[in-house]
Amino acid sequence: MRYPQFLQADGVIGFVAPSFGCAVEPYQSGFLHAQEKWRQAGFRLELGSNCYEQSGVGISNTPERCGTELTEYYCSDTNDCLISCGGGELMCEILDHVDFQKLRQAKPKWYMGYSDNTNFTFLLTTLCDTASVYGPCAAAFGMEPPHASLRDAMALLRGEKLTMQGYDRWEKESLKDEAQPLAAYHLTEKTEIKYMLPDGNTNIESLAGKGRESKDSMQPSIAFSGRLLGGCMDCLVNLIGTQYDRVAEFAEQYKEDGILWFLEACDLNLMGIRRAMWQMEHGGWFEHCSGFLIGRPRLGMEAVEFGIDHYQAVCETLKKYNVPVLLDVDIGHLPPMIPLICGSMARVESDGSGYSVAMELT
Repeated sequence: MRYPQFLQADGVIGFVAPSFGCAVEPYQSGFLHAQEKWRQAGFRLELGSNCYEQSGVGISNTPERCGTELTEYYCSDTNDCLISCGGGELMCEILDHVDFQKLRQAKPKWYMGYSDNTNFTFLLTTLCDTASVYGPCAAAFGMEPPHASLRDAMALLRGEKLTMQGYDRWEKESLKDEAQPLAAYHLTEKTEIKYMLPDGNTNIESLAGKGRESKDSMQPSIAFSGRLLGGCMDCLVNLIGTQYDRVAEFAEQYKEDGILWFLEACDLNLMGIRRAMWQMEHGGWFEHCSGFLIGRPRLGMEAVEFGIDHYQAVCETLKKYNVPVLLDVDIGHLPPMIPLICGSMARVESDGSGYSVAMELT
């Protein structure tokens, strides 16, 4: 696994828009304010030509221009790391215009983004054996006051913090809009981690039924490790069976480490999540898995479809693997999100309530 150098105090942060740019509110004001804060912190900035574009379909510009910008900025020696402007809808269409051979030969650098950016964070790791960061996009850094998760993301890029802890509360409904583009996360919901363990111990009511662990019983000590791999399921399933699908080979290469999957969903409903799990399993993606971190699904936290909830949507597939599964983890579209280094070795520890992810660059 190739690991980039960490961002230095006077380093250059590059910004690209391979998915949506920051052309409309509230993202434009958030991005502009974030730039002010980065400059005040001593960083220099380099903006790609698509950062404020909105001429594309589901992305900032044409697939050709987005793919070319991404390749050029990643291979450039004038910036030290890249942060994506935002997520979007059709970043998959730029892949034919990204020169992955050139990326394999380039000096590695950190690329950070999430959601639609899975199309690059995931493929950097599986195709180029290069670590990336599944973390917040550029406009989020403009919020006031900044949330701890944003400080954690910058600390990770700086190499100052590689062990992340979950956050106490999460946002069900955002206050950020055109009138309040810098609004902080609206943290109204208490974080409650669910788990399913190989010995059958679980605190998921839908699976445990009347045998659900009582509040007075002893909390389990959960620990597992593996090489982190994952992203947004909406994007991942589109890669299965294409020329960009090298997951089976990647899992075989790192089978001694085990693959520690992190997965979350944006627009998939419960049946979509269930189908995605089936697709990944039958694509051979879960071979050599050592555990799973499952984020809160944006459309399914309170949903029930055909008698199943979001826990059953994933656990009915995963229980056969007899590995630890943590659910409702701070990953993805219901913020805050812990930044994760895709490709790194990680050790997850949990007492059934809180959790930590300690990453190593090995």
